[in-house]
Amino acid sequence: MLNTDEPPADDLTALRSQVRGPVYTPGDPELPAETMTFNTAIAHQPTVVVGATDADDVAAAVRWAAAHQLPVAVQATGHSPVVPVDAMLVTTNRMRRVTVDPQQRTAHIEAGVRWQAVIDEAAGHGLAPLSGSSSSVGAVGYTLGGGIGLLSREYGFAADHVLSIDLVTADGRLRHVTAETDPELFWAVRGGKGNFGIATAIRVRLFPVATLYAGGLFFAASSAADVLHAYRSWAPTLPENASSSVALLRMPPSERVPGPLRGKFVVHLRFSYHGPAADGEYLLTPMRSAGAVVLEQVGELPYGATDMVHQDPTDPMPVWERGGLLHSIEVDTVEALLKAAGPEVEVPLIMVEIRQLGGALSRPASPPNAASGREGAYSVYVLAPSPPPLKEIVPVVGGAVLDALQPWLTGTKLVNFLGDATTPQQVATAWKPDVSTRLRTVKSSVDPTNLFRFGHAIGI
Repeated sequence: MLNTDEPPADDLTALRSQVRGPVYTPGDPELPAETMTFNTAIAHQPTVVVGATDADDVAAAVRWAAAHQLPVAVQATGHSPVVPVDAMLVTTNRMRRVTVDPQQRTAHIEAGVRWQAVIDEAAGHGLAPLSGSSSSVGAVGYTLGGGIGLLSREYGFAADHVLSIDLVTADGRLRHVTAETDPELFWAVRGGKGNFGIATAIRVRLFPVATLYAGGLFFAASSAADVLHAYRSWAPTLPENASSSVALLRMPPSERVPGPLRGKFVVHLRFSYHGPAADGEYLLTPMRSAGAVVLEQVGELPYGATDMVHQDPTDPMPVWERGGLLHSIEVDTVEALLKAAGPEVEVPLIMVEIRQLGGALSRPASPPNAASGREGAYSVYVLAPSPPPLKEIVPVVGGAVLDALQPWLTGTKLVNFLGDATTPQQVATAWKPDVSTRLRTVKSSVDPTNLFRFGHAIGI
C-alpha cells in the first residue's frame, strides 16, 4: 500500500538537503503558483512538491518518495494534468535547456521546455521539430504521448523520431534509454508517456522546414453541413505533405475574438502545406467555395508562426475534454455530428474537432514504438467549458457527441487526447489489446509498486 500521509519534518529536511531546487509542502505560500495547471478544473493537493532543477534532483526526489512509499507525479508546463495529485509532485519547469545539433539535425530537449523554445532554436538552422498545434505545450510530454502536428502526415508521430530518453525509473536510477541499451523500455516510453518513470530529457530528430502555406477559413453557421460534406470528400485527396482539420466552434462574446466571429457558431477549416505556396493555394481552392467564408487567414508563414493555424486557447481555463479515432467519415457521419453538435443544437461545448491523420501516421515506426492511433483515418476531439455550474453536465453532453459517432469509431484513441478517460481500464483502450498487454508487462518490470500512477496510468 502506497502512503499519502504528510512525511515527518525531519524527513522533509533530509529531502531538502538532497535536491538543489525548492521543496514545498501544504501551507507554503509558493505552492499554489508552483502547482498551477492550464486546465483549472484540476486542482492539485500534493503532500510534497519538488521543484527539480536537473536530472539529479528528479532522481533524488523519486528515491525519497519510494523510500516513503509515496506515489509520484510529474508536471512540466501544466497542460497535461487530468487528475489531481495528492502525493509527491515533481515540477520540471526549471529544466529548460535546448541544444540543437544542425549537422545531425537533432535537438536535446529538457523536461520543462515548451515547443516555442525548440522552434526558435531550430529555426536559426532552417530546421523544425514535430511540434503540435500549440507552441506553449511541453515538448517532452507531448512527444512521449505520441504527438501529432502540422507535419505529422509527412513525417509521422513525434514519438517516431525520438532517438534517446533520459529517464528516472521507480528505483531512482537515471537511465539513458535507447533502442540499443533497453529496447523494450524504449519501445514502451515512446507512446506510453509517464507510466514508466520521469523523462528528464529527450533527443529528437529535426526536419528541414522553414515555412508552410497555412492558416484557416472560418465559415458561417449556415454553411456547416455543406462545409463538412465538402471536407469529407476533399480531405482524402490531399497529399501527405498537406494537413487538415475542421472544427465546430462556439466562439465567446469576447473583445479578444475578431468581430466577425464574436459570439458566433462557426466552422473553422485548418490547412497547412509543406511546399510551394502556389501549390498549397491550389489544393485549398475547392474548400474556398464550400460555403460562406466569414474570415480568411491563410498565407505563407514561418514555422514559428503556425500557432495561428489552430488558434488554440492561450489562457488557463476549466475544461472537460475527450477524444477518439474515426476509421472514416461518411455521409451519415456528418449528419450524426450535426445532429449532436451542429449550429441548431444548444450545447455547452467550445469545440468539436475532426483532424486528418493517415499518411506517415499510418505507417510503423522504425524502430517500433507504442504510439497509439495508426489505425485512425481521423481523430475526433471534444472540448467543453467546465466551471462548477457545468461540471456535471458537460461530460454527459460531450460524451453524447462521441456516442453519436460510435459507428465510425475505431475503439482506440490518441493517448494525448484521452482527456477524462483516466481509469486503467479506460486508458487501456487507447491501444490494441496486444499492445496494452505488452505495456503492462514493461510497467510491471520497471515500476512493480506502481509508483507512477497519476495521469493516464495503465496500472499493473
